[in-house]
Amino acid sequence: MEIKRVTTPLTDEVVESLKAGDQVLISGVIYSARDLAHKRLVEAIEKNEKLPFELKGAVIYYVGPAPAKPGYPIGPAGPTTAGRMDPYTPILLANGLKGMIGKGNRSEEVKRAIMKYKGVYFGAIGGVAALTMKKIKSAKIIAYDDLGPEAISELVVEDFPVIVINDIYGNDLYEIGVKKYAKI
Repeated sequence: MEIKRVTTPLTDEVVESLKAGDQVLISGVIYSARDLAHKRLVEAIEKNEKLPFELKGAVIYYVGPAPAKPGYPIGPAGPTTAGRMDPYTPILLANGLKGMIGKGNRSEEVKRAIMKYKGVYFGAIGGVAALTMKKIKSAKIIAYDDLGPEAISELVVEDFPVIVINDIYGNDLYEIGVKKYAKI
C-alpha cells in the first residue's frame, strides 16, 4: 500500500485525497490539545476572541505528553481517546480545523461535521509513544500553560505516522475493519 505524505496546514484538496485506511506521514506544524484546552478554544470562538493559533488548515493531536527526556523536545507522546473532544469538535471544524489525531471512535455528530466541513480524523497508534516522540522535532507551549501537560503546544513533526480513520466520504475504518473480519 502506498504511503501518502502531507504537509500542514491541510487544504481541502489534500483532505479530499485521503480515504479511510490510507497510511499517512504528516510533516509540518501540528498542535497538541486535550479536553480542557478544547473547551477554552470553543469558549474563545463563542466570545469572538482571538485564538492562540490559526485554526484554518490546522491539525490537532489529542495528546498530553510526558516530560521531555534529555536530548528530546518532548516526552513520550501517545494519543488520547478522541471521544472526549467530540462535544467541541464540530464547532472547531466549522471554524477551519482540518485534521485531528487521536485514538478510538468518533460520534455520529463528529463524522457528519467531518463530511460537511471537509476534515479528516487520523488514528495514531497507542502504545508506541516513545517511538512517535522521535517524530516530533520541536515542542513549545503556546497557550493555557496553567493546564500543565494539557496546555496547547506547537509541535513541529516530520513523517509523523497516522492512519485515516474517518474521511469526508463517510467512511469509517473501524466499521470497515469489523465488517471485513466479522464471521458470517
